[in-house]
This record gives sequence, structure tokens and C-alpha cells, in this order.
Amino acid sequence: MDGLLVVDKPSGPTSHDVVARMRRILRERRIGHTGTLDPLATGVLPLVIGRATRLARFLSASDKSYEAIIRLGFATDTGDREGTQVGTPYEGPLPSVEVIDRALDAFRGQFLQQPPVFSAKKIAGRRSYDLARQGQTGVGPVSDPGQTGVRPVSDPGQTGVRPCQDADGGPAPTRVTVNRLVITRVEADTLSLALDCSAGFYVRSLAHDLGERLGTGAHLIALRRTRSGECSLDDAIPLAAAEHDPKGAAQRVVPLARMLTSLLPVTLDADGLRRALHGRNLEAPGVLLADPGARPFVRLLDSDGDLVAIAERTGVSGLLHPSVVLR
Repeated sequence: MDGLLVVDKPSGPTSHDVVARMRRILRERRIGHTGTLDPLATGVLPLVIGRATRLARFLSASDKSYEAIIRLGFATDTGDREGTQVGTPYEGPLPSVEVIDRALDAFRGQFLQQPPVFSAKKIAGRRSYDLARQGQTGVGPVSDPGQTGVRPVSDPGQTGVRPCQDADGGPAPTRVTVNRLVITRVEADTLSLALDCSAGFYVRSLAHDLGERLGTGAHLIALRRTRSGECSLDDAIPLAAAEHDPKGAAQRVVPLARMLTSLLPVTLDADGLRRALHGRNLEAPGVLLADPGARPFVRLLDSDGDLVAIAERTGVSGLLHPSVVLR
């Protein structure tokens, strides 16, 4: 079994738990996920199966869309409702929608985001959440309570940041992009948001940093991923439905030929197929040569339309190199 299965993850299990359960359901050992969702979160979790596991990095790097609910009033050490309250609860009047929206301007566009210390980011080869539980990093998504966690990309003060951790021992700031961030509802002390963001963006950090900027404290209480790259909720099967009907779940697996369709397809002749299967460079088609700004990767297809490899433009003009061969 080779391909992609989009699961609608429920709240509770980890992404690894979902993978383990789908291995039992499909009776397939080679299954991996393409972007971690916290146990609290629900929604789109694309799973790669069989030979498609070699394509995981292309799906992991895709943009994501989320619906989030944030509670104002206090922060937690994990940035979400499952953490422990830190600091003094806010007791003043809550900010207006207009004030909140102005504060959100700091999180629109491109900036450096401080990941939570309770995250899967690695520091010197170890998971940040393991170090945090042992007290070896700062506490909370941003260890300095005077910081908002938002740093302009051009901030010259970032030149001294080490590549794997910040000055407090937590994960280093990461360059992220938010293309859309809108308020969809405000009710009492809760705020609902819809956002489109780059891979690697932490909505828990957004909640914490927004609370810092507003002076109220805040944490994430619900998160639903509605899209991951080309995969949406319309494509997803609920985990419980997959467990109830394994045969139906297997029928929902997207074959290799229909994966990564946003990449330009290149159909190979017999000689090109032989070269690709041996990892040898190929001549790029004219459409690529005419568009130097096109995406760096292309899909290589055989005469039947089956996906045989993913190729990357080389430093030599007019050549493609098969970087992932699927046969």
C-alpha cells in the first residue's frame, strides 16, 4: 500500500498515537505523519504510507491553516489549557476588538517567532519538552516575561542567536510567515481566530505572545487544523471511522500519482525513465527553462502517468536531478 491518507485527528492522542493506530488498522508498518499536531489539537493530519514515506518532507514544508480559540486573562507554562498557570491573573477590563486587532498586526507577515519550550524542537539533539520537564530550559513559551516573542526579521540583535537554542536555553527563534490572521469572534474572555501560516508556526506561541502584548496574559484553549498544503478537512477521514471500517479507510488512500499535484509534472520517455531510476541528471523541459522562477521541484512521471521520482533543479542550467526515486 503506497500513498497518502488524510486523517481528521481527534483531541487527545498525539500524532504518533494516530500513526500507531493506523498501522494496526491498515496492517501496514511503513506509515508516518507529515507535521505534528499537539494532543489538544484536532483536524488535518496527512499520513504517508509505504513508498510515500519518502515524500514526507515535501508535505511537511507546506503552509497550514488553523482555527484557534484563545482565552485572555492568564498565561500557562505550555501556552495552552493543559499547562499550569504562570503569573498573576489579569483582573482589569478586557481590551476591545479594535485593540486586539491592532495587537495582532505584530503577528501578520514575516517575523522571528520564539517556539514554546514545551515543543518537539531539538536542542543539542534532545527534544525541548524533555529538557523543559527536567528544568533545563526557561519556563513558558517565552522565557523572558518582558519579551513578546516577536522579533523583526531584520533585527540586528539576532545575529548572536545560536542556531539550536536561545540565550535562556530554549529553542532558537524561527523565521515564520502569517499570510492571513483574522478575528472571527470575541465572546467574554475568549477570542476566535482564523489564520494561514508557514510550516513551523506555533499557535500556542501566538496565544502567549498576544497575551504579553495586550498585558492580559493568554493561552490557547482549542485548535483545529483545517488545511495542510493540498490536504483539507474535505479529504479527511475521522480516526474513529477508520477504526470502524478499515477497508473503507484503505479505499481513501490517495495513490502516488495524485500526490504533490502542485508540482509541475514531467512525463519521461524510455531513456529518461532509465536515467531517473538510476539517479542520473535529466534535461529540463522547455517550460522550466522559460520560467526561471518556477518551483525548484518537479514530479517525474512514466508513460502511464505514475509517479516515479521527484527531481530538483541543479546548479547547471537546463538539468534536473532525481532527488527522491520511488522505484
